[in-house]
Amino acid sequence: MTRRIGLLIFPDFQILDVAGPIAAFEIAGRLTPGAYQLVPMAPTPGLVAASSGVAMQAAPMVAERLDTLLISGGEGTRGPAIDQGVLDFVRRASATARRVASVCSGAYVLAEAGLLDGRRATIHWARSAHFARRYPKVKLEADRIFVRDGSIWTSAGITAGIDLALALIGEDLGEDVARRTAQQLVVYHRRPGGQSQFSALIEMGGQGGRFAELLDWMRERLAEPLPVERLADKAAMSPRHFARAFTAETGLTPAKAVERLRLETARERVEGSAEPIDRIAQSAGFGDPERMRRAFIRAFGQPPQALRRTARGELGAAA
Repeated sequence: MTRRIGLLIFPDFQILDVAGPIAAFEIAGRLTPGAYQLVPMAPTPGLVAASSGVAMQAAPMVAERLDTLLISGGEGTRGPAIDQGVLDFVRRASATARRVASVCSGAYVLAEAGLLDGRRATIHWARSAHFARRYPKVKLEADRIFVRDGSIWTSAGITAGIDLALALIGEDLGEDVARRTAQQLVVYHRRPGGQSQFSALIEMGGQGGRFAELLDWMRERLAEPLPVERLADKAAMSPRHFARAFTAETGLTPAKAVERLRLETARERVEGSAEPIDRIAQSAGFGDPERMRRAFIRAFGQPPQALRRTARGELGAAA
């Protein structure tokens, strides 16, 4: 069985949004001959220039016989390229294809077509605030690598398109083929969709900033009390001076930084293990499951148990 995959591109598309999934499907097709037929498509067929200036040959938009439609991101997804003809095509494809997916800002096209109303979705973190304002009916999960809601898949920016493609390959051909594809690509097989788009330590400037060593030290001691006085003592500063300097450097108060590190650690373990929730709460420094539950709802909009069920559902669907 050959699965016909349409890759919808626009002028100024992000080339890796397309090239990454194409490479993954190509390798999977070598491992399982005849598995995929890849067809770049565009509103105006012919050579379509990416934002880099590199051009890709595209066929006309034809929804018939598509197994999967994958929509690339790039500037063209948010500008005049989203005309009524494109939206009508995407709606037709969603009605006849087995699934529809987007990479990065390709989610704008799905949302503009009304296909994400009431659905869970994700997008590149840098676009999340604008996207959430523009499409309030979408249940945006801005921290996710990719999200599956029924037959609609969305993914974060650029390299997350490879994670998405590997998940689709796993659903089609089995996890062994997806794993071998990842090995050929020299990428992880595979980051679960719920994994954070970025590390809290990196986001807080913790790899080369003034408080890099302190943040590492904090992460190793999350189960212990970490009041500002203890952190200031470790930094050899007065509590008042430390609090001002730390907030200026990282953008977070010391207390918020501790919570962010605890949340990141706890979420990784909630989604990636079968460890009891109360044990995770203790070892991550929340003290009790209820305190961790409230922190998860504030940060992620869902309690730990719901995130675990979602992560297991995504991995199970791809197995």
